[in-house]
Amino acid sequence: MDECGLKALLEHLPVFWWEADGQWRPLEWGGGAFAGLPTVQRFLHRTRRETPLRGHSEKGGGHGLVLFDGRTFEVRWLLAGSGDLSRVRGLARETGAQPAPGRRSAAFAEFADLAPAAAFIRDSEGRYLWANHSYAYLYGTTPEQVIGSRIEDVDLPSDAAQFRALDQEVLTRGKPVRHTLSFRRSDGSTGRAAGHRFPVEENGRTCVAGIYVDITEHTRAMDQRREAEENLRALRDHSGLPCALLSADGRIEEAGAATAELFGTRLSDLVGRRADTLLAATPELHQLRLAWEKLITRRVRRMEVSAMLLDARGRQRRAQVHLATVSRRSAGRAARVWAVVTHQSLAHEAHPPLTAAQLRILSLLAQGSTNGEIATSLKLSRQAVDYHLSRLRDLLGAATRPALVARAYVLGLLAPRTWPPRPTPTTLPPLGSA
Repeated sequence: MDECGLKALLEHLPVFWWEADGQWRPLEWGGGAFAGLPTVQRFLHRTRRETPLRGHSEKGGGHGLVLFDGRTFEVRWLLAGSGDLSRVRGLARETGAQPAPGRRSAAFAEFADLAPAAAFIRDSEGRYLWANHSYAYLYGTTPEQVIGSRIEDVDLPSDAAQFRALDQEVLTRGKPVRHTLSFRRSDGSTGRAAGHRFPVEENGRTCVAGIYVDITEHTRAMDQRREAEENLRALRDHSGLPCALLSADGRIEEAGAATAELFGTRLSDLVGRRADTLLAATPELHQLRLAWEKLITRRVRRMEVSAMLLDARGRQRRAQVHLATVSRRSAGRAARVWAVVTHQSLAHEAHPPLTAAQLRILSLLAQGSTNGEIATSLKLSRQAVDYHLSRLRDLLGAATRPALVARAYVLGLLAPRTWPPRPTPTTLPPLGSA
C-alpha cells in the first residue's frame, strides 16, 4: 500500500498521526481520532508534557499512555533533526475505555445504547438485564419497561420458545450465532429481523447479548419484487406476445417462446444473440439505431417503432415494436430494455423496395379510387398508373385489385387502423427517390 492509501485508511480508524516542528506545533496530521486543529494542538501539548515522564527511547523519542478528554491513547513519538530543523513524528492509538469492574459487557451496552439496531442482554433464565431504545421500540414500549421482564412477558409463547432455544444454543456452544427471525410488532403484524447473538460476561455470569436490524420493510420489498418478476415471466411466457429483454449493448438476455416461434428458431439460440442480427438491412435500420441510443441514454423511457424482422428462413415481416427501459434508481445509462412485438405482418420473401409513387398508388387503391382518379390525383398518365399497378401485382404476388390491397396490408406496406389509407411511415423511400 502506498502512502496515500495508508493515510486514507487511517482516516477511518481511532488513531492520530502527526509531524510537528521542534516546538510541537503541528505541520501535518491525519487519522480519525480528532476532528480539528484546536483539538490536535491540545493533544500534542498534553502528549509533550506527559510522555517524557512515561519513558524515553535511546534515539530521542518517547512512549506511554496519554489521558485526553476522557479518552486513553497509547502514544509513540520520535524526535528527528536538530535545532530549528527539529521534527517530531508520532502515532497515537486510542485504547478505549475500560469496562467497569464486574461488567465486561459495559462497552457493548454503551456502544449500542443509541444505535439504530435493536440490542439487548439477557441472563440464562431469559430475564432482560439491558435493552436499548431501538429494541424497546419494536414492542412499542421503553427500555425501562423491558429491563427486568422475561421473554414471555414481551413475546408470544411460540416466539418466546424460539428465542429461549437460540439463547441456549449460544450459551451451550459459547460462540456467536447469526440468523434471521420473526417477531410480533407493536401493531400486531409479523416482522423480520436479522442479526447476531453472542455470549457476554455480566457481573460474573455468562449471559446472551443480541443485536438485530429490522428487515421487515426490506423483506416486503424483496417479496414484491419477486412477485413482480414472476408476473413478468408469466406475461412473457404465456401472453402469446413475442417479447425479449435486451441488454444495453443490444443482446437478448431473456425471451419468450412466442419470440422463438416468430423467428423460426429455438429459444436457446436466441439468448445471447445480438438483436440487430434479427433485423433486415432496410433503410429504416439507421433510424432504429438512433432510437435505441435515445432509450439507453434515458432521453426517452419508451417508444414504438416499426422494424423489418428477419426469420431463420430469410423471410421478412414488418412489425410494430414497443421498447421500454427497465426502471432503476441510479442515474446514467439504462441497463436493460424490454421489446414487445404488438403487430406483425405476414412473413414473405424479400422484394425490391417500392417507390414513393407505387406506395401512393396503393393508398389510393385501398381508398377505392379508380385508375383514372389515381392518375388525376398523382398527375400521372393513365398508362403510367396501369404500368405501376401491373408492376405491383408482380412484386406482391396479387392477381386482382382487392388482393393487391389485402396483400399491402398484411405485408405492412399500408398502416393499419388509419383512414384514409396511407403508407407505413418507415416504408417511405428517402426524399428525392422516384
